[in-house]
Amino acid sequence: MTDDRPLVIRDLGLQPYEPVWEAMKAFTAERDRSAPDELWSVQHPPVYTQGQAGKAEHILLPGDIPVVQADRGGQVTYHGPGQLVVYLMIDLPRAGFGVRQLVDIIEQSLVTLLEEQGIVAAPRPDAPGVYVDGAKIASLGLRVRRGCSFHGLALNVDMDMEPFTRINPCGFSGMPMCQVRDFSPSASLEFLATRLTEVLANALGYQSERLHRDGPLSSIDHKPAH
Repeated sequence: MTDDRPLVIRDLGLQPYEPVWEAMKAFTAERDRSAPDELWSVQHPPVYTQGQAGKAEHILLPGDIPVVQADRGGQVTYHGPGQLVVYLMIDLPRAGFGVRQLVDIIEQSLVTLLEEQGIVAAPRPDAPGVYVDGAKIASLGLRVRRGCSFHGLALNVDMDMEPFTRINPCGFSGMPMCQVRDFSPSASLEFLATRLTEVLANALGYQSERLHRDGPLSSIDHKPAH
């Protein structure tokens, strides 16, 4: 990136999935080429989200956890408290790269963050995301509309992992899942959220002086999506 726009980083706290999804869609629909890119870090209450390519048979026993049919890529995944979710609203033509490059940036940023915690992780060519010894520690799912990305990544930090056993994560039966706590018990979600957005910003071409940290959007309300 060569312009001097800031990158707006928002910490949304704990928010229901659907209002944040609606806010992402609205932001993407309403933004123009002058709008700064944004990163939103958030945690969600328990929810399964099914991607556009998702198949019903991969949702095994959801129980009382709601299932939301989302418009991102990929298959089913689980979100819950203790998982760090970062949504990336990036104007790709202005940034000068495509979706595949954005996926690479996200995966390598996660690898860098985990390496700083003493965790050796890597992406897989056959399945998007980041893995530690074959177990998935972070998931990816993106959507691009009008040249702009939304949705993003989910990093398992310190959460109840049991709900993952009720699905085939990302469409893989028996996919082992892990989290940061398994390898670095002292790492806090708050620290990882701040650091991951810094690593992502740098990989996206932003210098530290162009980062603008802000609070939640006023447009997020808690009405269900339709």
